[in-house]
Amino acid sequence: MVLYFTSRCGNYMIYMGRDKYENEDLIKYGHPEDVWFHVDDLSSAHVYLRQKKGEKLEDINDDLLLDCSSLVKANSIAGCKKTSVYVVYTRWKNLKKTKDMVEGQVSFHRPKNVRRIETEKNKPTVNELNRTKREEFPDLYQQQQERERESIEEKKLVRKEQIVEDRAKEKQRKMRVLDAKKEDEQRKLDIQETVERTRRMNMESDDDSSVSSEGSDDGLLGF
Repeated sequence: MVLYFTSRCGNYMIYMGRDKYENEDLIKYGHPEDVWFHVDDLSSAHVYLRQKKGEKLEDINDDLLLDCSSLVKANSIAGCKKTSVYVVYTRWKNLKKTKDMVEGQVSFHRPKNVRRIETEKNKPTVNELNRTKREEFPDLYQQQQERERESIEEKKLVRKEQIVEDRAKEKQRKMRVLDAKKEDEQRKLDIQETVERTRRMNMESDDDSSVSSEGSDDGLLGF
């Protein structure tokens, strides 16, 4: 059985297992968007926040952090008795499970990606979340398989869009190369025309000078 809650903002699902055996299933069958919360150095429930697709840890606002950390503190036998505790959280995919670990125990692939916040007792927040609580018996394996299929299709779509974008960029590149080639050819033609025009002008100038010179000579012979 899984316990589901709705965040106070109403936009996110928060869930947890009732005991360590259900926690084990949640560790195994998480989603890429899931963020795991646990009281640091104390036994507690494993609380998960399901973010929206594409969101990062940095996108979790303070109110949402308060929801998850308050809930996990309230569901810690030792932690709920303390005024404040430290809560750690990280992406579900950062959880590391080995065969020698007991039920509900985890470590991390990348400890540096684990964040830690201090959480004080907050009954009003917990009570508000508990009013949204519902118990369900989901097929976690099936849900994970469906999400993986979605992920595969999303990656295919991204790849197709990337191919289309790459082809468009390549087309633009070829057009720029072609335009540059045309401009270069036109520039060469303009230079050739200028050279030819200058040559003709020089020839005409030489002809005029020759005619003028001949006229001058005829005049001198008349004296």
